[in-house]
Amino acid sequence: MPIRVLVVEDQPKILKAQIKLLETFPDIEIVGSALSGETALEEVEKTQPEVILCDLGLPQMSGIDVTRQVKAKYPHIEILIFTIFDEEEKVIEAITAGAAGYLLKGAPVEKIVEGIKDVKAGGSVIQPNLARALLRMIGVKVQQAGESGAPTESTGSAPEAKSSGASVLTDRELEILQIIAKGLSNNEAAKVLGLSKATIRTHLEHIYEKLDVTNRVEAVTEGIRQGIINI
Repeated sequence: MPIRVLVVEDQPKILKAQIKLLETFPDIEIVGSALSGETALEEVEKTQPEVILCDLGLPQMSGIDVTRQVKAKYPHIEILIFTIFDEEEKVIEAITAGAAGYLLKGAPVEKIVEGIKDVKAGGSVIQPNLARALLRMIGVKVQQAGESGAPTESTGSAPEAKSSGASVLTDRELEILQIIAKGLSNNEAAKVLGLSKATIRTHLEHIYEKLDVTNRVEAVTEGIRQGIINI
């Protein structure tokens, strides 16, 4: 079955061009579009998409606001954020609101379709610098909690590792975690390692379970925090 996609973009010409390109792929079904965040919420209600491509810089209600509201009501819907620039802080805010990742505007349509498939399969679309920033953000939050007297996971400025990742992950799983930390998609990782995409997904599921995380962003962040991978 084709993946049901809703496209949200405030520039009519860009929206039309995106839809035209995506409609050339038989495994993608465009079920709706919106020029604003407010309209996007109405369209989600009507069309029930599986994936939303959402512009970050929408007027009034931003892509972050849309993400937060959609995920609160429909946690099963995956959201990919589109942004003009690699705006670290805003992208992190969107991901903490529930987005599965982000793409830069102007990315090849094949990359967009691949991202849609990845997030629909439970993956995330991230870049290495984003994992680093998330790690820094975790450290700052824990440090601030400690300074305010709130309970923390450790007495230091970063939380203790849940377990020794290197001891629980197999060599292949460590290899895959290292590769996705470089920003490669499931499809790209499969080509590099000579494996099928299904095998990559299976390994990722095992990695998530062993590291006690739920997605790529958390897995890479946890891997960096435990020192079992480097970027």
